[in-house]
Amino acid sequence: MKTSSEFLGEYQNVHMNVFGTPLRVMEHGEGCRIWDVDGKEYLDFLAGIAVNALGYAHKTWTEAISRQAAKLAHVSNYFATPGQIELACKLLRLAETPEGSRVYFCNSGTEANEAALKLARLHGHALANKKTEPARIIALTHGFHGRTLGSLSATWKPAIRNAFEPLIPGIEFVEASDEDDIKRAFDESDKRGPVSAVILELIQGEAGVLPVGAEYSRCVRKLCDDFGALMIIDEVQTGIGRTGAWFAFQREDLSGGITPDAITFAKGAGSGFPIGGLITFGNKVSSLFTPGSHGSTFAGNPLAAAAGLATIEAIESENLIDNAEKRGIQLREGISGLSNPLFESVRGQGLLNAIVLTKPCAHAAMQWALEHGLIINAPSPDVLRLAPPLIVSEEEMNEAIKILSSMPEYLEQD
Repeated sequence: MKTSSEFLGEYQNVHMNVFGTPLRVMEHGEGCRIWDVDGKEYLDFLAGIAVNALGYAHKTWTEAISRQAAKLAHVSNYFATPGQIELACKLLRLAETPEGSRVYFCNSGTEANEAALKLARLHGHALANKKTEPARIIALTHGFHGRTLGSLSATWKPAIRNAFEPLIPGIEFVEASDEDDIKRAFDESDKRGPVSAVILELIQGEAGVLPVGAEYSRCVRKLCDDFGALMIIDEVQTGIGRTGAWFAFQREDLSGGITPDAITFAKGAGSGFPIGGLITFGNKVSSLFTPGSHGSTFAGNPLAAAAGLATIEAIESENLIDNAEKRGIQLREGISGLSNPLFESVRGQGLLNAIVLTKPCAHAAMQWALEHGLIINAPSPDVLRLAPPLIVSEEEMNEAIKILSSMPEYLEQD
């Protein structure tokens, strides 16, 4: 087999330069560990950015995919399949939805949020009239909802937005966690048009694993109720057990106990196989989409459904929700107990966590960890994100903490 350097040289000649130079060329994985083509082993505490919920080569998952691939891989949405229907039923149960709720399947998180934004537009048409301005969608500063044009329009980070302006109109930002700011946005409805929806993450992952706060979530819920807007929670990174609950909104310490009108999901839902979707709560919201108003060629295909069902089966049978909660506590207590002067604090829920650094050297710290056999990432200059597979063991958690304990204080700043 070629070496990493040989593969990377070829990569530069055939791939568009949207990701920069890859850090490594990976060859195979097992459990929470992955090996590159040069044979070096890594403990993966990023899980494909919170995707590989079951780690690598999980027996339940690989067997389910193999069985399904031997029977039926794709049929188009002119037809349904048993797995597609079963997976939708299970997701509605896990999300504890009311009667009349529905699921729309797609292939990724950004597609899920595109569907949510189209849903918000349809709802907005019902709110607006000839006497008002068009309905508005509110998003939060520091939020991330995807890179396709619609989802990017609701994503705050200027560095990835500016080159693609003008973006989709009718989406505006309020300061995250600032109740007064979002109240002002709603209070301007008579002058500037009604608010059709608020889209938000309960933990802003790309901003550095920042919770918006339970009180803020309750405030948003009340405003949406008072003004007839939809509350859409982006669970792409936080869903499917990542925070120690099936969905983050089910944790009162994150959501304040509210029920959303819709949630989006992806990432861990297929444990490595592309799948995403939108869950709407109740008949009124669920009836907004009608035949032909949205769709996707590959959505809910048999292979994706098999991956989703296998993921849920393993999480339930192996008590991985409980494991996520326990291992997350172990991680935060372990990092808090270190005397490393580079670490200022640690925050998170379940197995979505961040170490806040005393200096803006997160990318150098990420690279140091990689060289020492630990995969993490740097969502911002002074934050390291840790999101290992839900199967991570107590021993593997201790191993990661030990590696982090020896990280040097003096690293090149971003």
